[in-house]
Amino acid sequence: MASKPGPLTRWPWHYLGNYKYALVAPWAAHNTYRFVTASSSDERDFLGFMVLPTLLLRLLYSQIWITVSRYQTARTKHRIVNKSLDFDQVDRERNWDDQIILTALLFYVVNATVPLAQGLPWWNSRGLVVTVLLHVGPVEFLYYWLHRALHHHWLYARYHSHHHASIVTEPITSVIHPFAEELVYFLLFAIPPLTTVATGTASVYTANGYLIYIDFMNYLGHCNFELVPKVLFDVFPPLKYLLYTPSFHSLHHTQFRTNYSLFMPMYDYIYGTMDKSSDELYEQTRQGRPEQLLQGRPDVVHLTHLTVPESVFHLRLGFASVASSPLGAASCRLALRVASAFASPLFSLFASTFRSETNRLDKLNIETWVIPRFTSQYTDAYAVSRLIEKAVSDAEASGARVLTLGLLNQGYELNINGELYVARNPSLKTKIVDGTSLAVAAVLHMIPRGTKDVLLLGNSYKISFVLALSLCKRGIQV
Repeated sequence: MASKPGPLTRWPWHYLGNYKYALVAPWAAHNTYRFVTASSSDERDFLGFMVLPTLLLRLLYSQIWITVSRYQTARTKHRIVNKSLDFDQVDRERNWDDQIILTALLFYVVNATVPLAQGLPWWNSRGLVVTVLLHVGPVEFLYYWLHRALHHHWLYARYHSHHHASIVTEPITSVIHPFAEELVYFLLFAIPPLTTVATGTASVYTANGYLIYIDFMNYLGHCNFELVPKVLFDVFPPLKYLLYTPSFHSLHHTQFRTNYSLFMPMYDYIYGTMDKSSDELYEQTRQGRPEQLLQGRPDVVHLTHLTVPESVFHLRLGFASVASSPLGAASCRLALRVASAFASPLFSLFASTFRSETNRLDKLNIETWVIPRFTSQYTDAYAVSRLIEKAVSDAEASGARVLTLGLLNQGYELNINGELYVARNPSLKTKIVDGTSLAVAAVLHMIPRGTKDVLLLGNSYKISFVLALSLCKRGIQV
């Protein structure tokens, strides 16, 4: 939240959790029923009917941006801010879909109460021209000055500081705002569609296309890696005034008092608020900055694995709303199972590990790599062992000093707790850690003080021997 939360900071459906989608259900059912039961095509209201498909499309579209952005940020040399996401940011940005729900509700209300917004055609070219002109003019201009006003200490402390709590941005950071601030943005972005409605030039494609355009530009500008090709600016130099880049907007999140523009930097150039290092940062991130090339080598690699198919969505690349929740606690497990039924076969096609996330701890680069296999697939020990051995070789080649093995990747039958790979490659410089000490420490922490006897059951593996030795050192009979 903001440093000093003001009125209307929380969203109205904050306490509903994922049940907030129930707010859309009555409107969607009503408009779908009207559309299906209409006696002729002239009586069908395409705008009202398309609100639900557009909502679903925007959710899918946003999730693709989340996944691709996090994957690319973890592996690219074009990273802008060389820091990792923290847990507070992941939790703070889990409600990124609130603004999509609000958009759907407002579309339904306008469609139901404004006669001119009913019975719109699919396409009207004049409406597109009006939308473009109004966005380039009033919307961009008003947003620039609104944004500067939000950086006044009174408004910043009560509202806009919530957005700026994220120094390391990702696409969904763009839509993380207090409710009151988001309402003001909605009034601003409503200028083009409401004007086309008032002038009789509105259409279904223009109204929904404008939403997709705003999503695209918002998500583009908040990526933490530079992806806008330099050739675009070489071919058409004035484009730098009409199209911002991720590095351009990243400077706003790190410097705070520069680069206020929405999507078109021309107003920063006009009013002298353009950060002087914008062009230099863009060039550096496109080429890959020297310090990032040096720091791009991992110091520690943790080789984890999937468990059940739904665990795919608990990776950082997965759903933001469930990534920080225990697997069994997800309120939408049925939906996750359906989605995982389509995703699981794709993971079987992976012939090697993939990088899930990159974190920095002081001067250490720590990466998480994933073996693309589920628990049920670990019965094929030979195939899994080959994947792990290749990951060990890749970690060695990347310069990693330590490789830690996840639970299933360190089995005695699989690789003798990792000793198999050391035996096969005596010159291996990367140290392999199986996590035994950490597991034993966790068990010891759970044993109540004053315990005199502990009974160990199960097979005799390395971890049981180390645990028994540690218990004996504490004077506990095993």
